[in-house]
Parts: sequence; C-alpha cells; structure tokens
Amino acid sequence: MTAVIGSELQSTDRYYTRVSDRPALIERTEPAVWGDHASAGMLGAQELAAHERDGFVTVPQLLTPDEVAGYAAELDRLATDPAVRADDRTIVEKTSQEVRSIFEVHRISEAIGRLVADERVAGRARQILGSEVYVHQSRINYKPGFGGGGFYWHSDFETWHAEDGMPIPRAVSISISLTENYAHNGCLMIMPGSHKTFVSCVGETPAEHYRESLKEQEIGTPDQGSLTALANRHGIAMLTGPAGSATLFDSNCMHGSNSNITPYPRSNIFIVFNSVENQIVEPYYAPSRRPEYIAAREFTPVSS
Repeated sequence: MTAVIGSELQSTDRYYTRVSDRPALIERTEPAVWGDHASAGMLGAQELAAHERDGFVTVPQLLTPDEVAGYAAELDRLATDPAVRADDRTIVEKTSQEVRSIFEVHRISEAIGRLVADERVAGRARQILGSEVYVHQSRINYKPGFGGGGFYWHSDFETWHAEDGMPIPRAVSISISLTENYAHNGCLMIMPGSHKTFVSCVGETPAEHYRESLKEQEIGTPDQGSLTALANRHGIAMLTGPAGSATLFDSNCMHGSNSNITPYPRSNIFIVFNSVENQIVEPYYAPSRRPEYIAAREFTPVSS
C-alpha cells in the first residue's frame, strides 16, 4: 500500500526517501518550466506547455543525417578503444560484458563536448530551467541488439537527491538518438505527468552503491504499488523516432526501458543539465558522495 506523505512526516526535507519501511507519494510544488513561456528561444510556447504538463518534449530533427553519422562513428570509436574500456567511467553489461555506458563523455570526446555547448542542446535546457546551466552528468548509453539490458522504472531525481545531494527537481535531461527507436528495441518509456509526483522509496543506500546500480539498479526503484498508481493515473508513452531525434525530460519523470532482444541496436547521447541555482550539496540519503564523473561538482555554466 502506498501512503501519501502528511505534514507530520515532512521535516527538513520534502523529498525524503530510503528512510522509511513504507513507500510514499509526495506531490511536487516546483514547476517543470522555470523560464518564461513567452520568451524567445529554441522551444515554442506550445512545446514549453507540453513539457510543463507531461514532463517531456520531443524534438524530431535535432541532428542532421550527417551529424548522426559522425556521432555514431564517434560512439563506435569510444566503445572499441581499449583505454576507454579500461576507464572507471565505462560500465559494461553484467552478462554480455559489452559496453553499457560511458560517463563524463563530454570530457572524453571533444566532439560530444561541442555538442553539449550547442545552442540547440544547452539553449533548450536554459530555456526550460530559467537560468544558466551546468552539466551534472553526461554519458553514452549503448543498447546493442541481442543483449542490451533494460533500465527499470525510476526517477532520476530520486537518485540524484539521495546519492548526489541535488536539492530540488530543477534539472532536465536530453536523450539524443543515434539509432532508430522502435517500440520493440528498448525505447524510452515515460509516464506523462508523473514528474509532478515524487515516489519515496524503501531501502537504505549501501556504501558505494553506484558500483552495482549503474549496471542494474535495485535500491531507489519504486515499489509496484506506486508504479501501478502512477501508470493508472498517467498511462505510459513509448518514445519512438528516427536517428537524430531527441527528448528533453524532467528529472522527476518516472521512466524506464526494456531490454533489447531484437537485432536492432539502440544508442543515444544522454546529457543532464542542472540549474546553477540548484547546485548539489552533500548526499541526503547516502553514506558518501558518488564519483564526480557521475555527479559533477564543477558548477561552471555551459558557454556557447
């Protein structure tokens, strides 16, 4: 049974998690769009309204076909570079040992570093967050055919709050597709509108939890009752589309993806922008900080 937090349980932190033996649903008070809906920018008023309502907005053709080909080649280069594979920032699949993710990729790859600062990318993040932004996290997600693992339902903000010390959900992620996203090859799934509800999870954070959670997360994942309640309330959107398309989504969206048992790989560049006015502090519900390649503590604004 999922409880709704009452005022008597809200002490110093509204978004408490991993400290109770009962899950809870906490209604969010902060907006998803902090900027002026009427201001000029890459996103129009209708797109900003959709982001506020649903927690995400899609950009059909963020990259040109030539750019997609160039970044896809860069992903292949990184995945086959022995030095990159041996780096702590590279995560491999538990079973296949294929590369699953490469973190802090905007510092490893000059090409992706330039993409992060591109106005088509960072400019949209500034518009949504209503401030200058910095990169909280960047990574490549590989989901090869015949074995790419899934990501169970979760809210990124729950982890970033508990383990990284992000104060409030004033961050936005952008997932840029470099392959076709089909309904059957592990596409991103989001519960539209779920960003307005924070799910307080059960289970204390172990020491160095990131070593296991980046391969398969268990602590910090919602209970089935909360997921059922959110799915019944909001439904589930499957975000498909061609290579070069992108999705910006709020840090508190309930999202996940299935494993990929098809022959068709799915890979994307994933960048998390946090507001410079929402800089992370000490972890709220973890014994120590995660490495800075997972949760940056360099808050210099992204410059174009």
